[in-house]
Amino acid sequence: MEEIEFYLEDAKETMEGAIKHLNIELAKIRAGKASPQMLDGIRLEYYGSLSPLNNVASITTPDPRTIVIKPFERKIISDIERAIINSNVGLSPANDGEVIRLSIPPLTEERRKELAKKSKAEVETAKVNIRNIRQDANNAIRKLAKEGASEDLIKQGEERVQKITDGFIVKVDQIYLAKEKDIMEV
Repeated sequence: MEEIEFYLEDAKETMEGAIKHLNIELAKIRAGKASPQMLDGIRLEYYGSLSPLNNVASITTPDPRTIVIKPFERKIISDIERAIINSNVGLSPANDGEVIRLSIPPLTEERRKELAKKSKAEVETAKVNIRNIRQDANNAIRKLAKEGASEDLIKQGEERVQKITDGFIVKVDQIYLAKEKDIMEV
């Protein structure tokens, strides 16, 4: 039945969105290595509007322990520095007038465990989101029974939704294992 296929495709797309969101959130959790994504949430006032940091400066990682931020306009370097300090990313900017350098300190064992726990919480949120998407798809499919769809079609649709859900839960677990390995790696 076409409607069931539509609901299955919609559920799949929405679950892929949940995976993308999980990857974005996990990228913000630093694993001891410098990454420009660590600064993704930072915004600053630029010509009267809030702009993401990567729109007003180039962000590079010359080595695994350093992030270098080179503003497109030198006059905003102090604004960038202030935005980093106020963002609570836990990094201290070093401003030399041309660029800002952020040194990424090595992680302690305690901090690694804390980051792994934070990652696990993001993973659990993603799983809950995927299960909610499953529930919405199942509810939509069950409504088709009122429109004359057969019990067998409804049951098959629900089973296919469950298979899709199981596949995405496995993907989430794989993403977590990779992130945990990355965090715990010394």
